[in-house]
Amino acid sequence: MDVSAAVWVVTLVVLGAVLAVDLLIIGRRPHEPSIKESSIWVSFYVALALIFGVGVWVTSGGTIAGEFYAGWLTEYSLSVDNLFVFVIIMSRFAVPRKFQQEVLLIGIILALVMRGGFIAAGAALISQFAWVFYIFGAFLIYTAINLARSGEMDAADYKENVVIRYARRALRVSTDYGTGRFTTTGADGRRMFTPLLLVMIAIGTTDLIFALDSIPAIFGITDEPYLVFTANVFALMGLRQLYFLLGGLLERLVYLSLGLAIILGFIGVKLVLEALADNNVPFINGGEHVSWAPHIPIWLSLTVIIGTLIIATVASLIKSSRDSKKELVSADH
Repeated sequence: MDVSAAVWVVTLVVLGAVLAVDLLIIGRRPHEPSIKESSIWVSFYVALALIFGVGVWVTSGGTIAGEFYAGWLTEYSLSVDNLFVFVIIMSRFAVPRKFQQEVLLIGIILALVMRGGFIAAGAALISQFAWVFYIFGAFLIYTAINLARSGEMDAADYKENVVIRYARRALRVSTDYGTGRFTTTGADGRRMFTPLLLVMIAIGTTDLIFALDSIPAIFGITDEPYLVFTANVFALMGLRQLYFLLGGLLERLVYLSLGLAIILGFIGVKLVLEALADNNVPFINGGEHVSWAPHIPIWLSLTVIIGTLIIATVASLIKSSRDSKKELVSADH
């Protein structure tokens, strides 16, 4: 896929403009969005991603478009998983609902910046060292196993990291959020930080950890930096509205982590197999290609990703419904 500098510039300008509109809306009127408002925005961003994929199909063919859609779906599902942690952070720090939009948007911007850096570093490594795919694949398989074992994080599992603990000790932090800014005036007239700063540190460090999973995952689907970047951007845009749209539904997606573990494990195995097929590492098969290792086609990757997400979602909703009925029966008795 040959992407000119002009296409990169146009893409960055258009996506930046959409994000700027989002910023202006929140900056003008911080509020908790309604279900209708959230639904409109989420639908808009999903439609934008689907239309972009059609454009890729027209200009570069079905295979490349399939890589974009598979990458976008993977990153989108991982981003939804991020929302579980965001919910815990918001609850742990008791962030007022009207300020949560701003926190989420800044968190998404931080995620975009961090992922942009990781994408650039990953693309540079892959172009120079083919053996990086072995590392990416092994890391994804390791992550998938841990995710399958541990399941979804809950409030009891969340622990403040060393950066937050240091910030609490080193900075003067108020007990309330005031007007939703990062600083406020204390009773002694001195400026001090609000808990919003600690929340942003928590969100930012969480974004960094999740970027370590998401970037190898999408490089396992496509090694085109343009597709990697745009898939990440489209997956993160609209995440703020999705947070309010899903609401309590997040707690019902009990098998999402297992589904993501399967997807990450599949991509990890795919990466290792492709690394073996293109092998040039001296101590593996004498530096020769491994003939039995197949290249997994993009249609199969897309089928596995979509199928796993559908099964995990349906199974989660069925289990949650059954659990709710059992609780009602228990309450009646």
